[in-house]
Amino acid sequence: MRFSRLLILLPVLATLFSACNTKKYDLIIRNGMIYDGTGEKPYQGDIAVNGDTIMAVGKFKGRGREEIDAKGMAISPGFVNMLSWAGESMLVDGRAMSDIKQGITLEVMGEGWSMGPYNEQMLKEEKESQGDLKYDIKWRTLGGYLSYLEEKGVAPNVASFVGATTLRVHEVGYADRQPTPQELYKMEALARQAMEEGALGLSSAMIYAPATYATTDELIALARIAAQYGGMYITHMRSEGNLLLEGVDEVVQIASEARISSQIYHLKAAGKNNWGKMDKVIAKLDSAQKAGINITTNMYTYTAGATGLDAAMPTWCQEGGFNKWVERLKDPATRQRIVAEMKTDARTWENLYYAAGSPDKVILVSFRNDLLKKYTGKTLAEVAKLRGKSPEETACDLVIEDGSRVGTVYFLMSEDNIKKQIKLPYMTFGSDAGAPATEGVFLKSNTHPRAYGNVARLLGKYVRDEKIIPLEEAIRKLSAQACENLKIGGRGLLIPGFYADIVVFDPKTIKDNATYDKPHQYATGVQHVFVNGVQVLKDGEATGKFGGRFVKGPGAKLLTDKTIQEMKKKEGAASEK
Repeated sequence: MRFSRLLILLPVLATLFSACNTKKYDLIIRNGMIYDGTGEKPYQGDIAVNGDTIMAVGKFKGRGREEIDAKGMAISPGFVNMLSWAGESMLVDGRAMSDIKQGITLEVMGEGWSMGPYNEQMLKEEKESQGDLKYDIKWRTLGGYLSYLEEKGVAPNVASFVGATTLRVHEVGYADRQPTPQELYKMEALARQAMEEGALGLSSAMIYAPATYATTDELIALARIAAQYGGMYITHMRSEGNLLLEGVDEVVQIASEARISSQIYHLKAAGKNNWGKMDKVIAKLDSAQKAGINITTNMYTYTAGATGLDAAMPTWCQEGGFNKWVERLKDPATRQRIVAEMKTDARTWENLYYAAGSPDKVILVSFRNDLLKKYTGKTLAEVAKLRGKSPEETACDLVIEDGSRVGTVYFLMSEDNIKKQIKLPYMTFGSDAGAPATEGVFLKSNTHPRAYGNVARLLGKYVRDEKIIPLEEAIRKLSAQACENLKIGGRGLLIPGFYADIVVFDPKTIKDNATYDKPHQYATGVQHVFVNGVQVLKDGEATGKFGGRFVKGPGAKLLTDKTIQEMKKKEGAASEK
């Protein structure tokens, strides 16, 4: 009788014993299709997380304190926004809602301009230029800004390049001249400091004043500093239109002479007359790659760009900064010259107004002046008609009255080129936009729909619906490839030991919903997002938790390794004494 009871209890005891020896995890995401970031075919399995780290992937025994059933869903590494302008929006709302709802777990900032280093004059200008988004500036250096974001609390990870424009303004100001040897030396020292703080490299935005005043040699000198720390040179080229091929040549020259890996921001052929140049651009990039020059690219998935009305006016009239620009716009003779040049197919500067082809293809999306907000979302042609002036004169008046460059969308690109670019093996993706929310202060202005839909549009329209590239390839570009380009370790793949930046989304339903008319609409289809193991999106809604960290470039690690070696030498010398 006792023996029979023992036989009955054995399975129960075995289950209890097994349960006691089953490894426990903080989180297990079960039953999903795992796209691990390598570009290989997905497979069904589970992912276990402890703290901020992925512990197990695939088939394993274990229980989670929290478990999520991802059946029917894709599980992927977090996505990298290679060109983010969320620097200001995250100071106001650290949730980064428009990006988190697309699965973005790393914001890479700093296109030409970076949030430091600042001198006192720059601080004054930054405070005076603030529009709807108001914030205190409690830092001076780029590293200080990124550390401030982490301490304040942000949902995604944050990283940045140091802007060549920022370095130039710090030492030269807004003058159209070359830096003196002493000024260049100081610019190089600032670049070195930023790299040691954790900058990813050096960035430039060459169509805008005062960046456009810089020579190729100046950029090479600064890029060499970034190269010493393992950083990248990344650029909005000097031209994406009439001198597009020459712009690519300059990038190749800088990359070659500075011996630095490089990337082209938002690759495009702007203006209908330039659409046919894309094949030649690709041939130049392929040739550089074969020659051992590492040049990659990123893009947004739309045929319109967005910037300001400064890109509709010649750069000579903007020398000296915004106030000098306004002075020239108010002078009748100078304005007449500016208006005349706005109507020309320029080769000495990038005329996006002309490239758009018509004022009907230029949308005004953001104003500082409340009296002008009634024009938000209207085309320049519509506003000109309402005000009874030519589109060119209207643009000049709006800059003066708004006290800003005025946020503007320009329709410039070809849909065929968008598809061609997505297929490029070295292509990654960036929104070139902030990370707003569909509430509060963000609704005072419009934005480009790419702020809400760049990744979702790729995965929905171009991957699922039009099958331009496979889903596993798109995920690789959005994660591992971007991290590899940036030389960021421990992120971009779903493998044990890597940081738990994880996205769970529905490939069948992911979709961009933002439009040019109604841009403030979230993408749909992303269910859960984890940043360093912290769940920032649950069942499609923000949790209000902040998992984001300051992700540092390779220069900070080199400095750390160097410091450790120096400490060991000192310790060794001390022990010998």
